[in-house]
Amino acid sequence: MGTSGNRGRSPADRGFVIVAVLWILLALSSLAIIFSAYLAASARALAASDISLQTEALVSTGLELTAYQLTLTDDKTRPQYGAFHFGLDDASVNVSFTSEAGRLDLNYASKEMLTGLFVVLGARKDAASEYADRIVGWRTRPTPGSENVEAARYNALGYAPRQGLFTHVNELALVAGIPEAFVDRVLPFVTVFNGGPDVDPTIAAPELALAVDKASGKQQDGFGSAALGSSALGASAPSPNGGLSAGSQAPSPQTAASTAQSPCYRIAVSIRFRNGHRTNSEAVIALGDKTEPYRVLSWQNDVEPRVLALPRGRG
Repeated sequence: MGTSGNRGRSPADRGFVIVAVLWILLALSSLAIIFSAYLAASARALAASDISLQTEALVSTGLELTAYQLTLTDDKTRPQYGAFHFGLDDASVNVSFTSEAGRLDLNYASKEMLTGLFVVLGARKDAASEYADRIVGWRTRPTPGSENVEAARYNALGYAPRQGLFTHVNELALVAGIPEAFVDRVLPFVTVFNGGPDVDPTIAAPELALAVDKASGKQQDGFGSAALGSSALGASAPSPNGGLSAGSQAPSPQTAASTAQSPCYRIAVSIRFRNGHRTNSEAVIALGDKTEPYRVLSWQNDVEPRVLALPRGRG
């Protein structure tokens, strides 16, 4: 007569089978834990990717709406700044735009304007003049056949000056002799997208508006005087008197305000999603024609949020 398999096994064999089954169950549970962790990580990655895609689409929408608003008017009546808000899906979007004419162009600013800005920002007059000379030297191509004195200043630094136009404001950190901390102080007031030497004082920061006055010679107390202190710290700036083009006389306020125009606009886009996630982006666009209404010159996500403070006319 045959007996069942279990009856024919010894206690040791049955113990071995039980241990094997337990190991298999432990392996399956570990696999389940790993798989659930993988699913959770995948879900988070997809969610982050989804937010990134939404952010890109919303910023693009903000740029499109800004360009549309700006192209509704001609060059003479085009607003120099503005702001608007829109909602889309589960996001609330705030957009503000300002003409790059409100910033000083590193490529075209006169030495007097650069010196004035540096003094307003806290540099001594002699140091400010030296910084301005180095910027002019960085962007200026030497005369053929002449000694390249400017390049010799950079031998110890291990690189040569561009001696061409700045391609990005961060390139200012490569200019010899300007302290890194001072470069950080200057960056919010300069650009490479203005396209001209003038600044519109009605939309410029108070510090830059004061530099315009100083460079135009309207304030006779000289660079570095005590009168600089209150405006440089954010007090009300004096009445704008126009920008100063390189090698020209100081224009009247009306002339400066009308000539300091730029086809480029800096656009800040602040997005708040329904789940509480926030993101801030900044872009610079150049207005074009009917075939190509605008071009994106610069785009940066995850910038430091800034308090929206639209410029007010100064009289």
